[in-house]
Amino acid sequence: MATTIRLMRFGKKKFPIYRIVVLDKRKKRDGAYLDQIGVYNPNPDPFKLEIDQKKFDYWVKNGAQISTALRKLFQSKSKNKLHRTEAKKD
Repeated sequence: MATTIRLMRFGKKKFPIYRIVVLDKRKKRDGAYLDQIGVYNPNPDPFKLEIDQKKFDYWVKNGAQISTALRKLFQSKSKNKLHRTEAKKD
C-alpha cells in the first residue's frame, strides 16, 4: 500500500488546526487515516509543531512519502530555529 504523511485540517472557520497523519495515498485529505503522528497549530505567533519522532521514523522507514506542504513546514521550522539561536547569541 502506498502511504503518505500529510496534514489533515480541523478547527473552526478561519482558525485551523492540523493533525499530521499517515494515510493511503489515494484517500481524500480528511478521509480515514492509519495513524496520527503529530499536531500543527499555525495560529500562535511562533507556530506550534509537535510530532512523535518514533512513529515518524517508523513510517518513513517503511516507505511513507512526505507531502510537499509538510516538507515545506519542516524547512520553515528549521529556519526559525536558526534565527532564534542567532538572536540569543547577540
